[in-house]
Amino acid sequence: MNWKIAPVAVAAGLLALGGCAAPRAAATAEPGARPDRQCFWNHQVNSFASADNRIVNVRVGVRDVYQMEMFGPCHDVDWSQKIALVSRSGSICTGFDAEIVAESPLGPQRCQVKNIRKLTPAEIAALPKRARP
Repeated sequence: MNWKIAPVAVAAGLLALGGCAAPRAAATAEPGARPDRQCFWNHQVNSFASADNRIVNVRVGVRDVYQMEMFGPCHDVDWSQKIALVSRSGSICTGFDAEIVAESPLGPQRCQVKNIRKLTPAEIAALPKRARP
């Protein structure tokens, strides 16, 4: 192994991973503007709630809540006691990065996530009790 190239390759890999692991500021940073990309790891999810079969809200850490919209109905996700959140790329930044696996009477159901967005504190407070993780 060429040891002169290895540190550069490691540094480049860490920079590539860091780009999705931490929120980045929007290109047009206006006061109060939301970051364009907010990522989290699936192991950071503490709880979930769903009031219907198209939206799942997950609590990440202590304060953050992300809302996941499914491509289609995810039957029984609103009645499930537990779900699995599968990440395709390590961290979850967009809907295409995640899939929800929910229990159903017919066995596990895999539901593709279409959109993910981080809710503001006001949006979290406005969630109905059943939809609040």
